[in-house]
Amino acid sequence: MASPDRHPKRRRRLTPAPPPLHSLADELLFLVLDRVAAADLKSFALASRSCHAAESRHRRRLRPLRAALLPAALARYPAAATLDLSLCPRVPDAALAAVSSSGSSLRAVDLSRSTGFGAPGLAALAGACPDLANLDLSNGVDLGDAAAAEVARMRRLRRLSLSRCKAITDMGLGCVAVGCSDLRDLSLKWCLGLTDLGIHLLALKCKKLASLDLSYTMITKESLPAIMKLQNLQVLTLVGCVGIDDDALGCLEKECSKSLQVLDMSHCQNVTHVGVSSIVKSTPNLLELNLSYCCPQVTPSMVSSFHRIAKLQTLKLEGCKLIPGGLKAIGTSCVSIKELNLSKCSGVTDMELSFAVSRLKNLLKLDITCCRNITNVSLAAITSSCTSLVSLKMESCSRVSSESLRLIGKCCPQLEELDLTDTDLDDEGLKALGACSKLSSLKIGICLKISDEGLTHIGKSCPELRDIDLYRSGGISDEGVTQIAQGCPMLEAINLSYCTEITDSSLTALSKCTKLNTLEIRGCPRVSSSGLSEIATGCRLLSKLDIKKCFEINDVGMLYLSQFSHSLRQINLSYCSVTDIGLLSLSSICGLQNMTIVHLAGISPNGLIAALMVCGGLTKVKLNSAFKSMMPPHMLKNVEARGCVFQWIDKPYKVEMEPCDVWKQQSQAVLVR
Repeated sequence: MASPDRHPKRRRRLTPAPPPLHSLADELLFLVLDRVAAADLKSFALASRSCHAAESRHRRRLRPLRAALLPAALARYPAAATLDLSLCPRVPDAALAAVSSSGSSLRAVDLSRSTGFGAPGLAALAGACPDLANLDLSNGVDLGDAAAAEVARMRRLRRLSLSRCKAITDMGLGCVAVGCSDLRDLSLKWCLGLTDLGIHLLALKCKKLASLDLSYTMITKESLPAIMKLQNLQVLTLVGCVGIDDDALGCLEKECSKSLQVLDMSHCQNVTHVGVSSIVKSTPNLLELNLSYCCPQVTPSMVSSFHRIAKLQTLKLEGCKLIPGGLKAIGTSCVSIKELNLSKCSGVTDMELSFAVSRLKNLLKLDITCCRNITNVSLAAITSSCTSLVSLKMESCSRVSSESLRLIGKCCPQLEELDLTDTDLDDEGLKALGACSKLSSLKIGICLKISDEGLTHIGKSCPELRDIDLYRSGGISDEGVTQIAQGCPMLEAINLSYCTEITDSSLTALSKCTKLNTLEIRGCPRVSSSGLSEIATGCRLLSKLDIKKCFEINDVGMLYLSQFSHSLRQINLSYCSVTDIGLLSLSSICGLQNMTIVHLAGISPNGLIAALMVCGGLTKVKLNSAFKSMMPPHMLKNVEARGCVFQWIDKPYKVEMEPCDVWKQQSQAVLVR
């Protein structure tokens, strides 16, 4: 008889299995959905019926690729509050009418890039969405007063954009003003049919307006007093208003807008320093003033009047001419400024800029792009006085030496944005920038002294880098790009155009940057479809791709893009080795909107026609003018009727590329002439 076991086996405790997803409450599933990436929502919805239902109730924003999908999308997501139709080039009235069955929850609709609808469609939208608060009709060049009358029925609108609705007149605006008296934000940019009469009625009826854009309209001095009486107006944009002059601004001296905080009068060509001095008397609480390409001369007396706006934090003078003493006056009268834009200003000297920055202790952003007369003296003053800078732009400041540029990294560790394009920057300067660990945007194109060694320091020290521009930096190779890719996992955009030494190894390294959405490798002849396939499979968020003059990229690369790059919106294929097969496969990407195929020797008229007919989401296509006579006119009209615009380019076929140093010398010679 067998002896009993002295040590009976212990029973293993079984840990209870986690509850299946279908047993979780909606509140818990919603918490999970809040943390799921947008690209993974479809997979989540397929996990179970409860997940599918929860995802339907959770989604608040819809962005369909085609208007035909709108009814199904609204039925699938009844709780959606925002409808973005910017990927649909043509939205007929019938599609908007479909909203009436399930669109009552919508609060915002974006039709800014869509055509094909009119007053009937907007009438259906107004009836279906009584709580609509945000409507964008920008670029509705065919929308007139009848459409505006239907918009007026949306009485709860708070934000409305009618930019480039050129057919709307005072009558249409009057309807909107009477019907939508609760408006807070209104854009009438490029509404050429409006006059002072319509603006008067608007100011009379829409008392709650906080932001008003009248850029490039035909308003005159008759409108300004009524606008300035809007007690809640905080932002007023008057870009390019030729009817606004010194006389118009002088009439406002008796008016006072205590609420106005932001005033943009850039490109108002008839305004001088006299008018600016008048307007600041009427806006004592101004925080931001934009006079770019406005005043022919920035005089000391004009700037001295800025002491009346003691709270001013942002001053933009791009393209203006600074009279001697003008920049010094900024340092004296605008001590609270946090952002100063002197881009492309003439009259900026070392002495005056040094004085100004020494007085502007709160300065956080400085733009001195193309101020070609400043030298090491100015940069020394900037780095010693403005150690808290978060943004510095000094493109084409060619008289600043590489030694002085090293001061930026040593003295301004808080920098988040830096533009040193076309300067004397070298590897030691990049090494010094390693101290700027918060750097997110770095533009160092046409810097011929930098190499892989310098990029290695950036890759090791700037983990938050999201955007880097290395355009025509000929000393860069795969090693430097790899260091950036490995050290900057948050990278979203990189420009390697005409960096002729990079190969597929660079693209393989960049394919690990899963957030990359913009890749420019124009004029990189050593990359091929092999490297592009790595990008397509690794960077699923890729939306903008420039592979012009990448001669080794062929149909294989296009097949990978069509399979994996479903987010692609814009591509430049000129001079690639793509044929009809590759172009047709690329056209299967539903969201593709913009294609440039000026020179593609491998495509035929029939292949091009087939691709254009398949790709229904196109809004803009650039083609060689030689194709125009080869394509049937009815086909072109068919594609244009879907909302696509053709741009015909008459450009000779040119393959040769100048070395970076030769190209820079030629561009500088043009500037000198």
